[in-house]
Amino acid sequence: MTAWLTFFLMALVISGCAVGPDYQRPAYPAPDNFRGQGPDIPTQPDEASFGALKWFEVFKDDRLQELIKIALKENYDVQIAAQRVLQAREQVVIQRSFLFPTVNASGQLETTRASTRGFTPFTVTLRERMAGIVFGDLSWELDFFGRIRRATEAARAEFFASEENRNFVIQTLVTDLARAYIELRALDQQLEISNRTVKVREESLKLVKARFDYGWDSLTPVLMTENLLYGARAVVPDLKRAIEQKENLISILLGRNPGPVPRGKSLLEQDLTVTIPPGLTSSLLERRPDIRFAEQTLVAANARIGEAKALLFPNIRITGASGWESAALKSLFTGPANFWDIVSPGITQPIFQAGRLRAGVRAAEAVKQEALLTYKKSIQQAFREVSDSLVGVRMLKEVRLESGKQVKALSQQTDLAYQRYYGGMTPYLEVLDSDRQLFESELKLTQDRANEFLAVIALYRALGGGWQTQDDPGTLPRQNISK
Repeated sequence: MTAWLTFFLMALVISGCAVGPDYQRPAYPAPDNFRGQGPDIPTQPDEASFGALKWFEVFKDDRLQELIKIALKENYDVQIAAQRVLQAREQVVIQRSFLFPTVNASGQLETTRASTRGFTPFTVTLRERMAGIVFGDLSWELDFFGRIRRATEAARAEFFASEENRNFVIQTLVTDLARAYIELRALDQQLEISNRTVKVREESLKLVKARFDYGWDSLTPVLMTENLLYGARAVVPDLKRAIEQKENLISILLGRNPGPVPRGKSLLEQDLTVTIPPGLTSSLLERRPDIRFAEQTLVAANARIGEAKALLFPNIRITGASGWESAALKSLFTGPANFWDIVSPGITQPIFQAGRLRAGVRAAEAVKQEALLTYKKSIQQAFREVSDSLVGVRMLKEVRLESGKQVKALSQQTDLAYQRYYGGMTPYLEVLDSDRQLFESELKLTQDRANEFLAVIALYRALGGGWQTQDDPGTLPRQNISK
């Protein structure tokens, strides 16, 4: 009879309904194409996407790849995110455990010595005794209305959200490190340009001083050249400051104390180009970890509604106890000492809670609406970031090309101005102006080239790239906590 009762209760639990809405992905009006995708972006099949590339397929500088590998292992943000994933996974195990009976075992030994001079005298044989009790108790909440199942569903979604948050941390780390490295190489090149300009102007100062000493020219060219020289020298320490601060930033991203950073390819040798198109707009929802995080948060909020609604229905629980109890320890485990008590399913139905339970349902529904709006906002923000990055890649490339033409023209202009000045055909003011413009345009060209690379990195991140890794030991397989 007991076996049949147990079978019936198990079937009742399994077939029980789970109140609350089942999750369905909300519709969002995704555009057909990304705004800003110009004709110069290469066209390939729709399933291809620049964001689907792994980070080591985009960043081809060997030194940068080594830095990223170090950061993925030693960066504290990544380690913290990994620990949060482990915490969320164990919460699923904890929550799911309430679906099963809880069994506890207890025991107690008691030694009694009665006084022979008390109000109730005892014989010598009964004056001392040792008693004991050993028993186990069982408690099982039947999840007929799905409260525990909904709570487990929410915990599982929160675990998936923690995984996506970890992927987002990795994506942020990889792209931030790549940005900082490109900015560092740009500063290195600007420092090289500044040092070269200082040497050129020092040589020019020697020449104009010699012309002044021989009486071929006035003091004005000397003062003008000194002014140019001091201006170039002032740029050098400022660039060195920026370089050291950028190295400190990269060191922190690596999970290390501030220190020097090894270099690889120069800025001019970097190969950062958009080789394949952005891909389908709909696939963006599957690649970006922040959108997937927002969706899993929405899944959890949706499940919490069912958990709150289930509290409105009866709570069905089975309790029982069984064991041995004896006033004499030697007869503790004998048949007559055995006892058991099984309570048939007890039902508790909330009657008056002053609106607390229904308020909990409304609060859970409001949390879901907030999660839904956050999810849609994250999608909208993603489309904007992709569009901004696409137009940035296209336009900054044009800026860099025009800046290159300007540097070339100013270089020729400066050489011609020096020739005309030393030939006595033009005043030194023309040389001064041409040299100043050339120095500024070379620094600007370096920055424009870096901005173009940074736009490519921003596009890669906006399309959901940067978190995919070839060897990721911290990834936790989702089948471990499957339903």
